[in-house]
Amino acid sequence: MALSWAAVCRGSPLVLLCGMRPKGVTTILYTPMLASTRISLTLCRHCSPSKARLGRGQRVLSRLQWANEKYERFLQKRFPRFYVLYHTFMKGFRLLCQDAMEIRNIKSKMLFSNLKFQQLPYREMEKLREFRRDVIKAIPLVLISIPPFANYLVFLLMYLFPRQLLIQHFWTPQQQIEFQGVYHGQRAQHHAGILKGLTRAVARIKNQNHQSVLLDLCNKVQNGAHPSVTEIQALRGLFSGPPLGLKRLDPNHMRLLCSQLFLTPHLPAFLIRHRLSGHALELLQLDRALNSLGLLQLSDPELRKACYVRGLDSNRLSTNQCREWLLQWLQLSSRLKEYEASLLLHSMVLLSVNYYKPFHR
Repeated sequence: MALSWAAVCRGSPLVLLCGMRPKGVTTILYTPMLASTRISLTLCRHCSPSKARLGRGQRVLSRLQWANEKYERFLQKRFPRFYVLYHTFMKGFRLLCQDAMEIRNIKSKMLFSNLKFQQLPYREMEKLREFRRDVIKAIPLVLISIPPFANYLVFLLMYLFPRQLLIQHFWTPQQQIEFQGVYHGQRAQHHAGILKGLTRAVARIKNQNHQSVLLDLCNKVQNGAHPSVTEIQALRGLFSGPPLGLKRLDPNHMRLLCSQLFLTPHLPAFLIRHRLSGHALELLQLDRALNSLGLLQLSDPELRKACYVRGLDSNRLSTNQCREWLLQWLQLSSRLKEYEASLLLHSMVLLSVNYYKPFHR
């Protein structure tokens, strides 16, 4: 059947609108309609549904936020003690996620800039060190909280065993002070054993002058006096080789030193030696980064945490006393080499055991 001119003229504007010339019946009648249909479908597919989904998502989130706030107000009014646990858990989980994001950024920075741990700034080194210890302890808690309604079991564990099972993110401010005191008390129980081990090592020293210096230092500390940095530095040679270097230490003495770094002593001697060496080297690198940063750049919580990590019960001291002690520590560690790491570990006892006593008589 012949195609009328009127039909061609009716199709022409659509063809011209799409920038196409009429080449036949199929092109004139169907191509513009197909093109316009595709454009409409594309616009609908990429605009309308996404906006609708976004609007529905925002409404769902706002409803969930409203329900959560109402639930928290209910707990705060009817069950105030449980609310404290609930609030502490939620805040701790957010802080843990923030730390994970920071660690990811630091790791990316190390990867793309080809940086090693000892090349990082002090705060990033400390964040990596602390997160590594925390995440190992937090893994069981995270796994327990994954199933539905398992957070109630987590709340029960938080209430019954907060110090043993939870990391500091999930402690209240009062618990942080209390538990730090408990942990420091545990390592303080081994101070006397470490000092006795140093005294017994005097008999294995060949140089009589070194024997006298070490014995005088041990007697001074055991009698309640605080030694000077100069007195400790005079013994550097004894802690780089026999008898007090890390490779020459008695296994029982190494297990006592584990308590100062909160490491488990229930491992073979060669593993304990390896772990002590690694943590001492890490602490020495932290000290070098802290020297570059400067003590005055630390906030009060950072200052107290730095002292606590190095063996001092900082919660019992003022800010000025903590800063003075940390300055003494850095004066010692800044002159030590990697092979003198044993002296750094023993200084956690020598410099801290009697430091606060003059202030509490």
